[in-house]
Amino acid sequence: MSSSNKLEPVESSPESSLESHPKRLPVRAIALLLSLIFFGFLGYQAELVLPMRTPNLSSTYTPVTQAPPSSLGSYDVLGHVVSASDAEQLLQTEAGKEQLSPEQGAVEINQDLLTLGRDSFYRETFGNERFLTDVVGALDGPINLASITKAIVKLAGQPTTNLQVAVDRDVTLGGREFKAGTLLNTGLDIPARSLLPLGMRTELSQGKVRVGITCAFCHAAVDRQTGKILEGAPNNDLDTGLILASASNSAAMFRHTGINPTQLQFGDRRYIDAQGNEAQLPDAKAVEDAVDADFLSWAPGNFDSTGTMTNNPSQNPSSYTFEAYPYGWSGHSAIGWFHGLTTLNSNVHATNSDTTTGADGSQASLGIDKETYLGILLQNASNPKFRLPDGVNPAEFFDQIDPTPGEPAINEVIRMPGYPKGSPFMLDGLMASSPGLPVGQQLNAMSAWQNTLAPPPYSEAQNLQQLQQGAKVFDRAGCAECHSGRTFTNHHVISQQEVKTQPSRAPALKVFAKSFVAPKTYPNGESVPLPENPSILPVPTDITPKSDQQRAFALNDSSGGYKVPSLIGLAVTAPYLHDGGVAASSEALQPDVTGAYQITQADQIGMAGTLMQHVLPDPAASLRMLVDRNLRKPMIEANRANADLVRSNIDGSGHEYWIDQAAGFTPEEQTAAIEFMLSLDDDPQVLLN
Repeated sequence: MSSSNKLEPVESSPESSLESHPKRLPVRAIALLLSLIFFGFLGYQAELVLPMRTPNLSSTYTPVTQAPPSSLGSYDVLGHVVSASDAEQLLQTEAGKEQLSPEQGAVEINQDLLTLGRDSFYRETFGNERFLTDVVGALDGPINLASITKAIVKLAGQPTTNLQVAVDRDVTLGGREFKAGTLLNTGLDIPARSLLPLGMRTELSQGKVRVGITCAFCHAAVDRQTGKILEGAPNNDLDTGLILASASNSAAMFRHTGINPTQLQFGDRRYIDAQGNEAQLPDAKAVEDAVDADFLSWAPGNFDSTGTMTNNPSQNPSSYTFEAYPYGWSGHSAIGWFHGLTTLNSNVHATNSDTTTGADGSQASLGIDKETYLGILLQNASNPKFRLPDGVNPAEFFDQIDPTPGEPAINEVIRMPGYPKGSPFMLDGLMASSPGLPVGQQLNAMSAWQNTLAPPPYSEAQNLQQLQQGAKVFDRAGCAECHSGRTFTNHHVISQQEVKTQPSRAPALKVFAKSFVAPKTYPNGESVPLPENPSILPVPTDITPKSDQQRAFALNDSSGGYKVPSLIGLAVTAPYLHDGGVAASSEALQPDVTGAYQITQADQIGMAGTLMQHVLPDPAASLRMLVDRNLRKPMIEANRANADLVRSNIDGSGHEYWIDQAAGFTPEEQTAAIEFMLSLDDDPQVLLN
């Protein structure tokens, strides 16, 4: 809770913000496009990587935020933290030096590590350009290099939080028609004077343009008022579903939808199956159309990380990760380096951006054998070199075209001990890690840097008396029983049966856990590629209670559970709950004569009335929906009346902990509690005295 300009979720046009920015972009953008065309036709042996610089700190809010307590000089030993003072003492002895050595899995948190972490957050793709471009065909549809470039040129150097891309031809995606000239709201964030969306990397090699994504694509955002970058804030209107549906072979991401291709009709593409027999793959167009229909049901700001063929998109989380463990919607990332944060970071660059990482485990996790699985992914690959020929064995073909030979995926990954089985440390048994660096170096660096992030100051006119009243209401309502401590979380996983939120995601990872082996890793003293007989370390599991780990994977509780999230940064993370279903616009609610809020714009409540209509949720109004049962009920009904939200399992239900008149609180006390929660920014203060 500190003082600065209030960040309000209001739309701004390119013409109305940052007028002082020089308008030099069109010439640069056109030059870029001409260069790409030139190299595309003439430079087949050339390689061009469009510079993607880590943003200057001056273009972000980070310099005006108060970072969490510094961890410089401390060590992380596979999730166990050794403070800087304790480390200083240990390093006085040979035994202490051994304890804090990379060979024992110790990561020293120093400035070099933090610098690498920030650079990796904005620039590292682990090679996902190949999968996203050559297999998925990310540049083949209406959202392509030319249409994106034209849209950026129109900005004339101004920033935007929602790049509107014009459809360049009539197209049908997932049964929906888009006419040429239609403006698509992508939610892509473009910083001032940028040639590319935030978190997107472009390269040209051997005559082919490729795009990849970094962590910043989903976990950083441009502020709508100032154009500055909010490091760690979720891009809460990024329409990943629309972007994926636009690709020519989004079927390669089928496991992130509710579509099981093996249940669709067969096509004419033949392949050699797991038994060595000739068989037919599911019809490529039927799979594509079904997958696209699910993608188009996703709400902006959501992505499905479950990968278990259930349509389960959940909110892009923030990267305000300091002491916010365990990580993930169910708390599934809970052990290992940085208390599970390194696990979460790896998952982004495994199945989430390269589904070939799941090939060896597809039978156990999806009930689809490896040959069929790879055949579905590759039968309509964008690049002919990656497209499965008729009548061949998919695994043998994949080995021939794999740009990372020797490892079982297209991205840069290494096999964990026990692979192809996974563990609570690495769910799919693979860790993103680049050649030439120590094991997990980029992931650990990103974890360390993310733990330094904080949201920007919330408001300029603090009403201390109101905030103190709100803190007391927060406590009296029982909120502090779960949302406690500096980061307002007790770090536990709550049973879905208790919290009663939308149930679909809670047990989603149970299928992975059935095949888990004991968690082990290679020490970060080893480098990639691994030597023939690398050292192996057990990953401690004692940093998270066993009961929480079991609920995270629905092992002893068929309903699974959801982690208690940190409340830091609520002012920039609307909408709320794991599915993002709790939302309202700034115009949706108005107080009546008694001060109690009523719904005055029924078409702007819930996810159905906000992001699904490209209306930004207001944090205060959305929180009021969360804590007031009279408001929440019609909001849930609005969500459940939306066919797309039903399809993607989003309704904003549950978490029935009320601060309303029926619970004995006045409208004034409700407002005070909401303001208190919104004030939990870069300098959270517990105002209970």
